[in-house]
Amino acid sequence: MIVRTRIAPSPTGFPHIGTVYQALFDWAYAHRHQGQFIVRIEDTDQSRFVVGAEDKIYAALDWFGLGEDESPRKNGAFSPYKQSERLDIYKKYAEELVEKGYAYYCTKKPEELEILRQQKRVRKLPPVINEELRMQKHKKDSLSPGSYVIRMRIPDNERIIVNDGVRGEIVFDSNLIDDQVILKSDGFPTYHLAVVVDDYLMKITHILRGEEWINSTPKHILLYRFFGWEPPLFFHTSLLRNPDKTKMSKRHAHASVDWYKEQGYLPDAILNYLAHMAWRHPKETEIFSLDEFVQVFDFADMKAVGPAFDLKKLEWMNGEYLRATEINNLKLIIENYLKEYGKDSYELAKSKQNLFNASLPLIQERIKKLSEYWPMCSFFFTRPSSYELSMESYISSLKKTIEGLQNVSDWNAQVIGESMQKTCESLAAKKSDYFMMMRVAITGHKISPPLNESMELLGKDEVIDRLRLICG
Repeated sequence: MIVRTRIAPSPTGFPHIGTVYQALFDWAYAHRHQGQFIVRIEDTDQSRFVVGAEDKIYAALDWFGLGEDESPRKNGAFSPYKQSERLDIYKKYAEELVEKGYAYYCTKKPEELEILRQQKRVRKLPPVINEELRMQKHKKDSLSPGSYVIRMRIPDNERIIVNDGVRGEIVFDSNLIDDQVILKSDGFPTYHLAVVVDDYLMKITHILRGEEWINSTPKHILLYRFFGWEPPLFFHTSLLRNPDKTKMSKRHAHASVDWYKEQGYLPDAILNYLAHMAWRHPKETEIFSLDEFVQVFDFADMKAVGPAFDLKKLEWMNGEYLRATEINNLKLIIENYLKEYGKDSYELAKSKQNLFNASLPLIQERIKKLSEYWPMCSFFFTRPSSYELSMESYISSLKKTIEGLQNVSDWNAQVIGESMQKTCESLAAKKSDYFMMMRVAITGHKISPPLNESMELLGKDEVIDRLRLICG
């Protein structure tokens, strides 16, 4: 069997981190088994279509290095890969089910259906209205276009078994399942028909999707049976959840892939973190590459329940990746980040390239995100315009420090530190207070790159000028 996996995102807005979460496992499994990873665009809900959203999906996959083998932009043997271009196919299969007696035409309006369901609720019965709908006996020739939908006929009194690769056997009572609409009045399919037809025709072997689709799976199992097709293997993962356990929806900023780019997370670090959300490395390793993940990943090892999304843990992991990055690569990564998200900062850094290059080793051990570079290092390029301490009470100490630093002939971090140490002792000052004063005076902030090394980079004249500026 040739392994074929897929994701089927909808172009309804920004690319969701949950789409990347699913794509990671599908992509890795297909690559481990020398199979194919497919992207199919589910754009049948025209009311939610967003122009440009499809391109953003591809851009996100490319950023993460999860390129597909087949898609609307990479044509293959099973095109088209966009559902809006496959309407005739869905219509054909829906009408085939009607002919076989597994589906029927229905003209009931939504408001009529709600009345029927409410009547069931009043009688304390499940609001399943299949029997009432099946009483309609319509033939297509007697119906005007747009006046009907096609519903699949759910069998009565049946246990429908779903064998889930993550959760085991799940049993459903067919009497609690509505006769599902499979073709809408506008000629567009519902998800249930489209996903089954497309997955079969595109020879998808393994379906990985979120747990919210578990209750839809018995309907899909029935459709495979009605068509006489062998169903693929199903794997339902846990949803990505916020720290408060709520579902991570598009109303949350951190659900967007763009948010992670703007915050300065590395794609490899994000993938590493996402892998931990539903899977555990067989060696309990926390940091691993995408290539290593491909070599050891198996759907059978996935967990049914995942932890809440922990941005602090992701920050830590991102910091580990930044520390492991070769310094020349880190230079390019930060430059590209500044170029995209801080044009003025980028131009200033480029105008003082040597200073920018020299600052990187000082902050590599300290930053956790690319977005932290400029707030931490802007003082190298522009003098502080404000200070996180009130400097007026320190003027006499700063003047004494200037006297000591003026006598430093060999301007390097060690000698600078020794000079300040002597000044601190002569002032009988508390070390922590004195060096905090100096850090804020030079950088404007209480937290900064190493002070002595920063002063060495700035140069003697610049350091003394900054101290004099405060003293007036």
